[in-house]
Amino acid sequence: MEPTGRLKKDERSASSTDQGVIATFKSLPDLLARDEALITRGRWLDVDCLLGPMVQPFHIAIRAGRIVEMTPAPLLMRSWRFSYRASTQALAAYWQAVPRPGWHDLLALTKRGEAVLEGDLYPFMTHLQFFKDLLALPRRRGIGDAA
Repeated sequence: MEPTGRLKKDERSASSTDQGVIATFKSLPDLLARDEALITRGRWLDVDCLLGPMVQPFHIAIRAGRIVEMTPAPLLMRSWRFSYRASTQALAAYWQAVPRPGWHDLLALTKRGEAVLEGDLYPFMTHLQFFKDLLALPRRRGIGDAA
């Protein structure tokens, strides 16, 4: 912050990107509910995980391929099997209609240091295509172009 209490241009821009990515991430349950093929792909998945932007991750409960609960973190004593969190800039780039090389894949984002994957990776890796498609849902809707 500047001494006058005003945000610098870069801080305002980062803040608006953060808010846009968080709002887009909150739309995932609705986007998933409209994608029966993806729900069918995840029909064997039951997991509690922590997903989202690093600035505001979400506790997500997935049952039979559907998001049944999504609550902003942190929640005291809330457990999760694995966590996938990325910077807001990485998610905005990932959601572009045609992402740049290195910004196109969840695991590529971890390799770049823009995302963190931790915990019990078994459910994530077993259902990797489900999670890739779930987190890419905003890309299909053209949401990333506005971020």
